[in-house]
Amino acid sequence: MLLKASILVLVTVISVLLLEKSSKRWIQTLLNWFPAILFAYVIPAIVTHTFKLDLSTVELHSWSKDYIIPFAILMVMSALSFKQLRIIGLRPIILFVIGSFAIAILAPLLLLLFNVFTPEFNDLLIVEEHWKGLVPIVGSWIGGSTSQLVLKELVECPEGLFLTILVLDNILVNIWTILMFQLIKKSDNLNNYFGIKDLVPDFVKDENAFDTFSVKSISITVVVSIVLIFGIGFLIQSFLWKIIAFSIIGLLIGNLVKKWNHALVLKLGGLSIICIMAILGLKLNFNNLSMPLKLVLFVVIWLISHFVIMMFAAKKMKLHMAWVPIASMANLGGISTAPAVTAAYNKEWMPHAILLAILSMVSGTFWGMLTIYLFGLF
Repeated sequence: MLLKASILVLVTVISVLLLEKSSKRWIQTLLNWFPAILFAYVIPAIVTHTFKLDLSTVELHSWSKDYIIPFAILMVMSALSFKQLRIIGLRPIILFVIGSFAIAILAPLLLLLFNVFTPEFNDLLIVEEHWKGLVPIVGSWIGGSTSQLVLKELVECPEGLFLTILVLDNILVNIWTILMFQLIKKSDNLNNYFGIKDLVPDFVKDENAFDTFSVKSISITVVVSIVLIFGIGFLIQSFLWKIIAFSIIGLLIGNLVKKWNHALVLKLGGLSIICIMAILGLKLNFNNLSMPLKLVLFVVIWLISHFVIMMFAAKKMKLHMAWVPIASMANLGGISTAPAVTAAYNKEWMPHAILLAILSMVSGTFWGMLTIYLFGLF
């Protein structure tokens, strides 16, 4: 199974790279609606679904978590300069926090609103205690699987309900990822529509001069990266602390090592993201399970409301509309998909998506506890 999974991931990565470089008009038209990097997510899922393969437990997933994701973090973060952070400012972080706050409080508020018109949702969520399944969704959306499991235990969510929530969450996040890929490509049009002139310049000015870099520059970058990946990976076992450590180290070496090849690490970071998406696609399951329709409707309205609030906040702050899908995916998609969605617009913004995703990982449990408190008022 490991060999099959590895071959499938390799073929997927090569296919995505070929799609990105294709100049055929019909392919470019297709990519305008379905970005090439998203094929990395769905190709493995289509293959596994068609041939009835279960590749969700192969060792590639642990390798991705232990090595490929940290490598991608190190590459992308080391392409970020402190000057970039000063240019970007606090507004994207504020937008992200608004998105997290909306996720945490909207479920109880929507229940209050629905109770004005019908008691059915109160019966489902409060009387039948389905609200206990909504709390792990907050943890999943904002903090990821770790926060999700912590909040499941905190709220004592029943196993049957938790399984339903896992399936619903997986389906909605997959659909949302596709929508955000499409939206970020339209962000310039949205800027024009709303009269937003918030432009962010290119940061890696040497990107087009990649071939002019010396062998010494490339060698230093590659060797230092490999040593750090295995050295830090051996010393730190916690995934969260590993991500934080590689992010900080990446920032430092990207700004302090004079021979650091920023163009190379940006390209390697983009390649790593494609690989991570392909491995994630091995877990994507198209099979649907039955679940309460009212619960599905409630969660969909909850998700859309979160997005509308972020759009309104970005408009009020005159913030580039690309930050809306980036901040939304940092909340809902996390450390893997947020930079992937960002890459569909501008690969040089990926470090910022990772910074927001890290904030999400750190704060998810806190926001879930706020949701528990609000539901407790009922």
